[in-house]
Amino acid sequence: MTAVSPSGTGTVGVTVTTPGGTSNPVSFFYVGAPFKGSLGVTSGPLAGGNTVAINGTGLQTATSVSFGGVTATPTVVSDSQLTVTVPAGLAAGPVGVSVTTAGGTNNGLSYTYVDNPTIGTISPNSGSTSGGTAVTITGTNLDSTESVTFDGAPAPFSVINSTTLSAVTPPGTAGAVDVVVTNPSGSDTEVGGFTYVTGPGI
Repeated sequence: MTAVSPSGTGTVGVTVTTPGGTSNPVSFFYVGAPFKGSLGVTSGPLAGGNTVAINGTGLQTATSVSFGGVTATPTVVSDSQLTVTVPAGLAAGPVGVSVTTAGGTNNGLSYTYVDNPTIGTISPNSGSTSGGTAVTITGTNLDSTESVTFDGAPAPFSVINSTTLSAVTPPGTAGAVDVVVTNPSGSDTEVGGFTYVTGPGI
């Protein structure tokens, strides 16, 4: 026989009654809906493949995690944490994250898919070997930039918007050097994109 459980909480006894009498109770445990507290990482590459942790409560019976409607199977660490490999996204941008357990589905967290950055222009494209030249870098997908380097040396930077960021060159050796912009999805290199010159620069 099959039956549909009524609403309830905690552990209850289940009995079956027939004309011949009532059975001994068998324990049935109601599982509450999951509550998600936080994502360990809130952004990543559009191609997916990175692992994120989800923290909360009631996660012990989790069977699936959805990122914008694309589902993945989680690994349960404990009732308060699970990990999941993020599936590939349909497009760059934020998506809702939902967790489904035996107790139901809970939404409320957001994850942002990020596409690789591209460098279009660097202005000015030359400056003093002593560093300190303020440059503007334009391109695409720059709003999630994590680092900017000149010849491998990190440069302080500020994101202006998705197509523009500003940076200050570190000291360098005279000559053309590569400029690299990196975000959670990957990086783009402008080979010989900036030239260090002796003196005040051009």
